[in-house]
Amino acid sequence: MTKKRILTGITTTGTPHLGNYVGAIRPAIESTQTRGDESFFFLADYHGIIKCHEPARIQQATLEIAATWLACGLDPAKSNFYRQSDVPETMELTWVLNCVANKGLMNRAHAYKAAVDENKAKGQQELDHGVTMGLFGYPILMSADILIFKSTHVPVGKDQIQHIEMTRDIAQKFNHTFGEVFPLPKAVVNESTQLLEGLDGRKMSKSYDNTIPLFVPEKQLRQLIMKIQTNSQAPGEPKDPDTSTLFHLYQAFADAAAVADLRLRYAEGISWGDMKQLLFETINHEIAPMREKYDALMQRPEYIEAVLKAGADRVRPMSRMLLQEVRQAIGIRRLF
Repeated sequence: MTKKRILTGITTTGTPHLGNYVGAIRPAIESTQTRGDESFFFLADYHGIIKCHEPARIQQATLEIAATWLACGLDPAKSNFYRQSDVPETMELTWVLNCVANKGLMNRAHAYKAAVDENKAKGQQELDHGVTMGLFGYPILMSADILIFKSTHVPVGKDQIQHIEMTRDIAQKFNHTFGEVFPLPKAVVNESTQLLEGLDGRKMSKSYDNTIPLFVPEKQLRQLIMKIQTNSQAPGEPKDPDTSTLFHLYQAFADAAAVADLRLRYAEGISWGDMKQLLFETINHEIAPMREKYDALMQRPEYIEAVLKAGADRVRPMSRMLLQEVRQAIGIRRLF
C-alpha cells in the first residue's frame, strides 16, 4: 500500500488557544503517533502577511506557534516540520499555477466573496476596495503548498473544503495542459473533531475575542475559566449538560467514565462554581506538563530556528525535484 502524504499548514498570526489545541493540534499529533504515513507540518508565514502587516507580530507568532507544536508532542524526527518561507520552490510553483488557474475560480473563493459582500454592505462603490492580490490569490499559494510535495491528504475543517477542491481543479487543469504531474489531494474532514465554545458560549475564535490561550499561566487559566458565562440556576437545581459550555469543554479533556459521572452530578445540581473548579483542574492536568515545555522552548529561539531549518533541509530535495518535473513539463528546459 502506498503511504499517504498528509500536510497541515498553520498560519503564523495570533496565539494558539484551547480550541486550536482540541480541534487541530492534538488530533494531528496523535495521527503521527498511530499511523505510518508521511506527515508535513509547516508554518505558513507568507499566508500570515495577507492580513497582518506587523512584522514583529509575524515573527513572534512564528516562534509561539512553533514552540506550541513542539511542546504538544510533535516529533521533528518523525514528521517534516518546516517554515513555508524556507522552501522558496513554493513561490515559483505559485507563479506557474497562477498561469493555469482561472480568475473565475478565484472569484468564488469564500474570503474574496466575503470581502466583496462587506463592501456592498458598507455601500462602497468599488466592490474590490481593500482587496489585495494576496487575499484574492491566496488559494493559489495554498495549492502550491499542497502540491509542492505531492500531498495526498489534507486535514481541514468543513469551512476549508473549498480550498482543497480549488487545489484539485488547478492540478487537473495543469495535468490536462502539460501532462500528469500532480496527484489530486483529498480533503480529510474528521466529523468527530470537537469545536470548543469560548467564554461567551459561541465558537472559540480570535475574531470573537472569547478565547482561552493555551499556555497562559495556571493562575490566569483559572481566572479565565471562572469568567465563562453560565445561567442563573442555583446549586442543587438540576442542570442540562447538553446546553452547558462548561460541560462541553470538560468533554474535550476527560475520559468517557468521567464524563458519564459528571452527567450524574449535573442531574444532582452541581454548582457552577464547583463545575468551573473541576473544569480548571481537568484542563490544567493535561496542559501543565506541556506548558512547562513551552515556557522552556520560548527561552530557546535558536533551538526552534535550528529545528525549522533542519526540517526545510529535509524537504527541499523533494521540492526541487518537483520543480524540475514542472519545468520540464511546461518547456522551461535546457536548450541541448
